[in-house]
Amino acid sequence: MSSSGPTRAAACNTRAPASPSRAVSATGITVYGCEQDEALLFREMAPRFGMAPTITKEAVSEANIDLAVGNRCISIGHKTHVTRATLSALSRAGVEYLSTRSVGCNHIDVSYADSVGISVGNVAYSPDSVADYTLMLMLMAVRHAKATVRRTDAHDYRLSEIRGKELRDLTVGVVGTGRIGTAVIDRLRGFGCRVLAYDNRPKTPADYTPIDELLQHSDIVTLHTPLTAETRHLVDRRRIDQMKHGAFIVNTGRGPLIDTEALLSALESGRLGGAALDVLDGEEGIFYTDCRNKPIENRQLLRLQDLPNVLISPHTAYYTDHALSDTIRNSLNNCLNFESGKTWTG
Repeated sequence: MSSSGPTRAAACNTRAPASPSRAVSATGITVYGCEQDEALLFREMAPRFGMAPTITKEAVSEANIDLAVGNRCISIGHKTHVTRATLSALSRAGVEYLSTRSVGCNHIDVSYADSVGISVGNVAYSPDSVADYTLMLMLMAVRHAKATVRRTDAHDYRLSEIRGKELRDLTVGVVGTGRIGTAVIDRLRGFGCRVLAYDNRPKTPADYTPIDELLQHSDIVTLHTPLTAETRHLVDRRRIDQMKHGAFIVNTGRGPLIDTEALLSALESGRLGGAALDVLDGEEGIFYTDCRNKPIENRQLLRLQDLPNVLISPHTAYYTDHALSDTIRNSLNNCLNFESGKTWTG
């Protein structure tokens, strides 16, 4: 995610909640950046938690801090970059807990939030949403689905000169084995392919290997690690050069995990077989908006979309009925736990 302040990402804060400094509503929560489907769920679920939501579609900013006055807890979405100025204003308004409706916290300067007295929590949601989508992207990539659909849309029904591949014949490298990475591995076992895994803290039974070795031996590399200062451009030019000729890369994690310019060079030269990207560095302001009648400023996105072997989707892997329900429920639970003196991270 882009940032007007420091770009360092940090783990979500688990600082013990501060005691209330004054009498405030113990059940209030202000929900920012709330889309219609989220709003319906917040209104349906909040009474079960004994909470009263104040809901706005606007992203949190200094201009609408007044909506949070009287509530110690707020909820924001992953689409919103929260500036230091906004965090300071929230603190002055009495906000002490910020729950992000996402697993990642890279859109928030967590350390700065802590310094102004705001704890930050994330949510857990069904890992199956992203895991299912990841497998779909893998299959579409190795079967050249984009080029096939483009041809048939133009009424060209001939077979492609490039044959597809079967997953059972391939080695898949899974980078990051948290809840989502583990769910991907579970699904891959059903296809009979060889699976390699990399994580600096192995969490699940798997064939773990150093990342450079994983890249050298994988026909498909799929990314599921959090975005931090250490993982930004984890897959850089040097590591892309280590990948097998004709390999595919899938990213349903965070865009900046990949050096996009280096990826483009490898794709345009034919060194890599293709890519399937649900996230992209510089996606902010483009993904989740209707850009049909306005120019796209991200030149890398346009170059990627021109390639017949690159699939792009707008950060939608998580977006299922089940995952959305989990997200709203756990956002409310986070704030309820905070009000009762507990802490929670997803």
